[in-house]
Amino acid sequence: MSAKPSARDKVLSAFESLLIEEGERAATMDAVVARAGVSKGGLLYHFKNKEALAAALVEKLRALADADIEAMRTDPDGPSMYFVRESVYVGSGLDQTLIAAMRVGQNSETEAREQLQRIHQCWFELIVEEVGDHSIARAIMLLGDGLYYNATLAGIWPEEAGIGKEESVQGLLEVVRMLKRHAAAKA
Repeated sequence: MSAKPSARDKVLSAFESLLIEEGERAATMDAVVARAGVSKGGLLYHFKNKEALAAALVEKLRALADADIEAMRTDPDGPSMYFVRESVYVGSGLDQTLIAAMRVGQNSETEAREQLQRIHQCWFELIVEEVGDHSIARAIMLLGDGLYYNATLAGIWPEEAGIGKEESVQGLLEVVRMLKRHAAAKA
């Protein structure tokens, strides 16, 4: 049996959901209170303003991303395969927080943008370290980014002449293997 979420967690989750579903402007303090099912005083006890909510979201993103980066670093198939394989949106905690942070970062929240840039840079550096070539690492990143875009931002999955999502991902993972072999041959 999982523990009941704290009021703070409920508020942060409500803020995250509002950002994803309705955008930054709709994620007002009053909307967060209504979505979280807490009192205004309960919200203010944990977060004095919307900026404090955004800062907590960025901190949550940092923790989730650091765990993901460590998993990427230690994946038996290597960072490249991990990155592309995990770029298929599944609605995980990291996915949700990442999208919410993107929404906050679209406006004026520089901490969110900086954190998103740091995460992307860490992913890139791990792939460069593995393949030893910046151009090949960038191509692998673009494969993963394209998967994520199609699944989250566009809300579509391009079906290829009867080929489903799993088969498409497996095909792209084979492309990553080829790119890795090419990088190894160049070294």
